[in-house]
This record gives sequence, C-alpha cells and structure tokens, in this order.
Amino acid sequence: MCKLLKGGYCLTLENPGEKDILIVAEKIYKISEGISEQGLFDDVEVIDCSGKMICPGFIDQHVHITGGGGEDGPGSRIPEVMLSDLIIAGVTTVVGVLGVDSITRSVAGLLAKAKSLEAEGITAFIYTGSYGIPMATLTGKVVSDVALISEVLGLGELAISDHRSVYPSTQKLIELAAEVRVGGLLGGKAGVIHIHVGEGKQGLAPIFKLLEESDFPKKMFVPTHLNRNKPLFQQALQYVKSGGYIDLTAGETSGHGYSIPDALEILFSRQVNIENVTLSSDGNGSIPIENGGGSGIGKVEQLLEDVRSSILDKGFDAASVLKTVTINPAKVLNIYPRKGVLAKGSDADILVLNKDDITIDWLIAKGKVFIQEGKIVKKGQYER
Repeated sequence: MCKLLKGGYCLTLENPGEKDILIVAEKIYKISEGISEQGLFDDVEVIDCSGKMICPGFIDQHVHITGGGGEDGPGSRIPEVMLSDLIIAGVTTVVGVLGVDSITRSVAGLLAKAKSLEAEGITAFIYTGSYGIPMATLTGKVVSDVALISEVLGLGELAISDHRSVYPSTQKLIELAAEVRVGGLLGGKAGVIHIHVGEGKQGLAPIFKLLEESDFPKKMFVPTHLNRNKPLFQQALQYVKSGGYIDLTAGETSGHGYSIPDALEILFSRQVNIENVTLSSDGNGSIPIENGGGSGIGKVEQLLEDVRSSILDKGFDAASVLKTVTINPAKVLNIYPRKGVLAKGSDADILVLNKDDITIDWLIAKGKVFIQEGKIVKKGQYER
C-alpha cells in the first residue's frame, strides 16, 4: 500500500532537489526532505534512490496501440502494442490513435485496447477519428464521442498534407473543430485535434488558414511529425512562435528532417517557449524504409532514446527536456495536475532514472512497481 522513495533528486516544479516521496495507494501523499518510515504503515516499502533522478512517468500522446501499418498489404499489419513496449520506454500514460487504417481497425477496438492497458496498470486514453473523412467514430458523431466517452480526449490523427488524406477544406476543418470544441466543453475534456502532417506541399498551411478564418483557441490544435522534413520544421518554428503547440516525433533519421535532439537544439537556440513543445513516439506505427525497402515498426522506446540523447549527447538541461514528455503533454491533454508532475495528490506515476546514462532504475505506475532495479517485474497478461 505504501512506498517511500528516499534521497533521490526530485524534479518537482517549485523546488527541485533531494527529497523523499511517500506514496499511498495510487497517489503521491507527500514530498519532503527526511520523511521517516517510523510511524508509517507496517507494510511500507522503502526504496533507496540515492544518486538517482526522479521525474514523472512519460506521457506519449501518439501510439498505435491496436497496431498500425497495412499499407504494404495485409502482411504488413502491425500487431497490438504490449504493456512492456510502453513501460521500457518510461511511458505510464498513453494516448492511442488509429491512423490511416479505419477499415480493418476501429474506434471500438481502440477503446477496448485502452481499457485493457488500464486493467494491466497504466493509464490509457484515445482519440476518436482517423486520417480520413468522414471520421471513424463510436457513437456516429465526433462531438458525442468526445463528450460522452471518458477515454476520448479529442480527435486524431486527422491527416493533412498527405496523399493518404482527403485534403480537407478549410470549411470541413472548421466543422470538425466545432464538434471537438463543443464535445470538449460538454465533457470537461481538453478537446484537442491531434493532426498528422504529411510530406505534402501545403505543410501547415491548412492550419494557418483555419486559424485565420475562425476563432478557435490555438491550444486545441496539435500538429505532429513536424520534424519530418526541414521546410515543414521551418513552418513549425513560425507556428510555435505565434503561440501554437507543436509535437515532434521520435526516431527521425532520414536526413530529410531533424532528429529530436537536433530539433530541440534549434528550438533552444531560437529561445522558443519550450512549454509549447511536446514529443511523442508514433510507436507501433509503420516507418518507411529508405530505397523502397517497405516499412518497419516504430518503437515506443525510441522516445526514451531521443530524450536520453538530448540530455547526454547535446548536454541540454534534463528538466527542460523532460518537460516535453511530462508536464507539457499533461497540460495539452488537460490531465494536469493529475499527471505530468511530482506533487501531492498527483497520480504516483514515477520514473527513477540513473543519472549517468538516463536509464530506468524503477518505474512506478499508479503506485505499483513495473520496473525494479532495471528489470521488468510486471508484464501484460499475455506476455511471457
């Protein structure tokens, strides 16, 4: 029931430093210096975190939890994500997306998989919708999916500037945004539109035009894959400087775009407001292989690898980098302060990291241990 994390360097918001964290059931009960196990419950588990760095569990807002792919024929369909795929990446909260395939996969399947991951011990949400229009939904309308289904945070991943999309008009984008906005207001949700931006000629232009012709708040539009090529990233710089939110995708190595460490280097050098920047993995989705080699599978773990490289190889401040996978997405998704922070009353989603190599020593999700001293101790129901 109770766990006491002793002596780690805690990345709390107001006063980071060496502290103890007391967990009771699924919540953080107290963060302070020198919490004694004396007088606590008899079954308190003490975890020595001396010399370690402690941060919130990662929030990955873009994972194909029911599998992606299929674009190279039926044999290329990717299986569902497993629990261990997420926890080895430090992810304790995930948002599932359908992507291009709303023919052999569905919002109902997405919701069922999210509930399955919840039952296995982490936190899972979804977006309703898919690349195409009309949108794949569960209730028949985007607005009612967002308003009535607790796991649905918004619409995604709606595709623009991509040959697999229908190149939605500004009017159609406005109509969808209105549904998401109203659904979010009625359901007390973030009401975000998570937007896949492809390699197409228009780039972010449809979003700029949408905002010019409407009165929706910029925060509800979160374009992703913006580091996939250099012209698109230049648009992303313009967008974030104007107050928009941008999401970068882990694992970019094509040479046409920027890896997350390189993209962050540019953003920091331009003094961009890093609070408007998030990172996600596109995990379990299909990744094109250069020179016509078909497609591979995006790994959720690449998110942790890119975070690690940003801190160790680029030398960026760890707290600034970790914001992009903790508090920033929590605020975008309107699940802060329940998620994304180390604070009294927040969910006990906690990563204990080795400072020298930014590897996971312990991972705790909703108060339960999944990784202990670098080893997975709790897997999904059907994992060996």
